[in-house]
Amino acid sequence: MEKLNHLFKKNLEWAAAIKKQDPDFFTELAGQQSPKILWIGCADSRVPANQIIDLPPGEVFVHRNIANVVVYTDLNCLSVIQYAVDVLKVEHVVVCGHYGCGGVKAAMSNDSYGLIDNWLRHIKDVIRFNKTQLDNAADIERFDLLCELNVKEQVSNVCNTSIVQQAWQRGAKLNVHGWIYDINNGILKDLDVSMADNVAL
Repeated sequence: MEKLNHLFKKNLEWAAAIKKQDPDFFTELAGQQSPKILWIGCADSRVPANQIIDLPPGEVFVHRNIANVVVYTDLNCLSVIQYAVDVLKVEHVVVCGHYGCGGVKAAMSNDSYGLIDNWLRHIKDVIRFNKTQLDNAADIERFDLLCELNVKEQVSNVCNTSIVQQAWQRGAKLNVHGWIYDINNGILKDLDVSMADNVAL
């Protein structure tokens, strides 16, 4: 059995380098968690939230799943949103998708992948909701367009959760954003669907 011992070695090296740079880093980090951002992103290994926005540990509360989907029956995702909004009092929820998303690509096909087919139904709904727009797009653009449309749909889903609606009713300072990440150049793009208190920003 391979135990991945090299990762423990890398962890020790990383921790030592952080302590050398900032001896109080872990003491201070352990004493508090007050991020201003909840990041809902894709589980894709090429899209690490903290790294692509260059923020250290403790600055971003993160939930990731295949294709950054927000579903009203997903108690995992809803629990993360509720904790972030009601307990941590985050001020921004960012739904971040990415071009080249494998989940989106799988949803575009008629192939069967097993259990994940049930999850991909949510993206197939996005295809159905936007059929005309997708049908009118050139083949080369359709995949990227669906990645963007999926983010926009998930932003709407976040905004319509009872958690966010109740926070806005209480007057909470809470903004919801939709971004997309280009894995080909490392650049984020704002999809201009930000909302605050049911009003577009």
